[in-house]
This record gives sequence, C-alpha cells and structure tokens, in this order.
Amino acid sequence: MRHEWDVRLFFDEDGRSTECEARLVGERAPGVVAHGAARCSDADRPETRIGKELAAARALNALARRMLAQASGDIEDALRHPVQLLH
Repeated sequence: MRHEWDVRLFFDEDGRSTECEARLVGERAPGVVAHGAARCSDADRPETRIGKELAAARALNALARRMLAQASGDIEDALRHPVQLLH
C-alpha cells in the first residue's frame, strides 16, 4: 500500500523578515505544523530568496523534530515504556 504526504510551505514577508509555516498534509498524515523565520541584519541588503531559504530550512527542521517527537510518543504509548529514537 502506498501513501503520499506533502509538505506545504507558506511564506509571509515584509521586506526585512520572512516567516515560514511548514505543514504536513495528505491522507493519514499526522497534523504536524512548524514555523521558521529569517531576518535581515541592518547592514544587509534585503534578499527575499535567501530569506525564504533560511525560513523554510528552519521550518522544515522544526517540522522534522516535531515528527520525531510525535513518533517517539506513539511508540511509547504502544510499548508502555519510554523510548529514545536515534536520528
């Protein structure tokens, strides 16, 4: 049986900062959402592409950590004892 989950990235920008929301979607996908942000230093020239890259990377990193935490909790619930996932 094959399932597909997608990650959707949503961006909000104001010229100096970028916020990103990463959302896992799909049939039977856990409802996991995470956020990341990037801000320009006052000495930097605003570059929206770089801001999006940084904000997306941080949001995806947070999404992965949340998914690991959720999986760990699900395993603990099934086994009825603490587990520590290696990643």
